[in-house]
Amino acid sequence: MFRVGTFVLRLFQKGVEAEKRAISFLSKLRNELQTDKAVTLLEDELPDAALWNQYLDYQRNLSNGSGEPSWFQSPWLYVECYMYRRIHAALAQNPPIDNFDVFKEGKAQNFFESQEAVIALCTYFQELLKNIKDLDEKQLKEELFKLLQVSLWGNKCDLSFSAGKASSQKSSPLQSLENMMPYLLVNDMEKLWSLLVNAKKGTTEKSKVRVDIILDNAGFELVSDLVLADFLLSSKLADEVHFHGKSIPWYVSDTTKHDFNWTIKQLQSANHMWMSRCGINWEGNLKKGVWVYRDHMFWTLPHDFSSMAEVAPDFYADLQKSSLLLFKGDLNYRKLTGDRKWEYTVPFHQALNKFHPAPLCSLRTLKSDTQVGLKPGQGEQIQASEPEWMVSGKYGVIQFAAAL
Repeated sequence: MFRVGTFVLRLFQKGVEAEKRAISFLSKLRNELQTDKAVTLLEDELPDAALWNQYLDYQRNLSNGSGEPSWFQSPWLYVECYMYRRIHAALAQNPPIDNFDVFKEGKAQNFFESQEAVIALCTYFQELLKNIKDLDEKQLKEELFKLLQVSLWGNKCDLSFSAGKASSQKSSPLQSLENMMPYLLVNDMEKLWSLLVNAKKGTTEKSKVRVDIILDNAGFELVSDLVLADFLLSSKLADEVHFHGKSIPWYVSDTTKHDFNWTIKQLQSANHMWMSRCGINWEGNLKKGVWVYRDHMFWTLPHDFSSMAEVAPDFYADLQKSSLLLFKGDLNYRKLTGDRKWEYTVPFHQALNKFHPAPLCSLRTLKSDTQVGLKPGQGEQIQASEPEWMVSGKYGVIQFAAAL
């Protein structure tokens, strides 16, 4: 008993010392950010450090001798990603807290505060499953469109956007879908339907329809993505779904492997029958291999997606095996389009800058000032009455780009 007590005490002391070191790392980071210091090379030995440092060299070359890249004088997307990578390093270099997710509590709170909406969605979906084999093509399409919209508007629940304040889904989004339609600026759902139906017709015994969902937020949005994925399988529109999360805590509420597994376990153990049924079924999908979770390091690098073929060629080649890539959220949209100040009418496929491993679609509520693929005058008309329209989270797009 004495030995156990001594071990626990030492572990506690190590934890306290690690916390002090991490706080010191974070204090240094805050000072650098607030005083516009130069962006520095990463000094840790984590697997992605070399790629981050190469990217800093790339930024230095872009400056053409006009000074070191600094916090206020560098592309916002780069320094924003760099900040989250430095936060991760502060903990990752200090065991025994090296695997601690500083954002975990906020993500869990978002999930629990969204219980009413989660129950409504799980109940709706389980009732739908009872009759799904009897639905004709028109009815199947209507249900797909509903669940795509729930997944889209679930993207409002973003803790990085709300600075960590409550951003949970308080009520069932299914009831307000019709009211939200005027705020859907690009609606390519018909194109998605056609793609999935044609992909299904073209399958053989050896080939499968694979849909990849590049996840964004944990909490209610993740549940809405899981429901959409289950519908794709249950309706036979897809044979397998690959989920892509983040390998490190990222942008406050982004989904990690822990969040993914934790959410399914929470649903499994819920007192509500349909929540529990969803969790049990989804655990079964993972065990059967029809659902696959992956967290490639590329998603937490500073590069926009047009660099993927060069930086992570094996991963790009794997995505080329997909029938459809669904990109969730604002950060993914920024990385798809290079986070540039495009004209609103620039075609989506042009802004992708040759990133096209497979047909892809963005489900995104607008929280940053980049948007493409709008009709002439559409953006200007909204801008005249709502100057903050691009960053309010009020508007959304379901924007598709076919294979080149």
